[in-house]
Amino acid sequence: MTRLDPALAARFARITLDHVGREFPYKLDHVLTGAHDAVPPATLHPIFHGSFDWHSCVHGWWQLLTIRRLFPALAEAEAIRARADTMLVPAKVAGELAYLDRPTSGGFERPYGWAWLLALHDEADRHAAPWGKALEPLARAFAARFTAYLPKLTYAVRVGTHFNTSFALVLARDWALRHDHALVELIDARARGWFDADRACQAWEPSGDDFLSSALCEALLMSRVLPAGAFAVWFDAFLPDVARGEPATLFRPAHVSDRSDGKIAHLDGLNLSRAWCWRQLAAALGPRHPAAAAMLHAADAHLAASLPHLDDDYMGGHWLATFALLAVLSS
Repeated sequence: MTRLDPALAARFARITLDHVGREFPYKLDHVLTGAHDAVPPATLHPIFHGSFDWHSCVHGWWQLLTIRRLFPALAEAEAIRARADTMLVPAKVAGELAYLDRPTSGGFERPYGWAWLLALHDEADRHAAPWGKALEPLARAFAARFTAYLPKLTYAVRVGTHFNTSFALVLARDWALRHDHALVELIDARARGWFDADRACQAWEPSGDDFLSSALCEALLMSRVLPAGAFAVWFDAFLPDVARGEPATLFRPAHVSDRSDGKIAHLDGLNLSRAWCWRQLAAALGPRHPAAAAMLHAADAHLAASLPHLDDDYMGGHWLATFALLAVLSS
């Protein structure tokens, strides 16, 4: 079982330090209302203008701060601190907030980027540095968006990409446990309303550009929402044949045919995020669960399939190390 050690943490940090400040190439999530809106990424996003896109830059920062906290003696930890001192400051946060105030930014990065920003703030708040305080207004703004959005979201979004509801709420709920108890209650109520009655999941995945497992992310969210005993009952009805390795698609790592194709490279992320989910679910169910060993074996297989390929190409290199960190932190 791969675990996070200083050498692996340093590898992750070096990959991410190389791209969080790299402005180009960059894929904007941006609505132009006129020619005046056609400006460079760093003008629109004073902090999160690297890593090919806004959300990847956000979770790249989460990854770096997490590594610095866990391994403060790494040589890379000082570079992380110095860069954070320059970037995670109130004046630049104000610029990010100003972007949210644009009339056309209501759906900006919903819900994936929202959730990762909350995760970043939660991590920054754990450091003896002003970064958490600086980011708090931005986190509160996204928490308010979740609070307004979830009651009107009639149907959960179950795709394996950025729009997935369950993945975002796992991260948002973790933040809310420390910062917004009312949001915890809202997430729990909505999750139970969407997923309580789900049975015999077929797990028809992956599709060609999934980086999340719809089935496993749903189960992971419910493991957070339900008490342990109730979750075990729910899980055994949701995936009743998992101890026999079914649905088989959940146990087979995805094949990545072209890592220079950004969408196909998503499948490396699927392998890494499944490894994270399987390990978390095995921990939630406990070692006596009939499927525990199969889950851990699947996690190892998925991690082994993609961990060597984090920076084969920039299409994966700008984000995969974050999901690798999630997976190995769960070991």
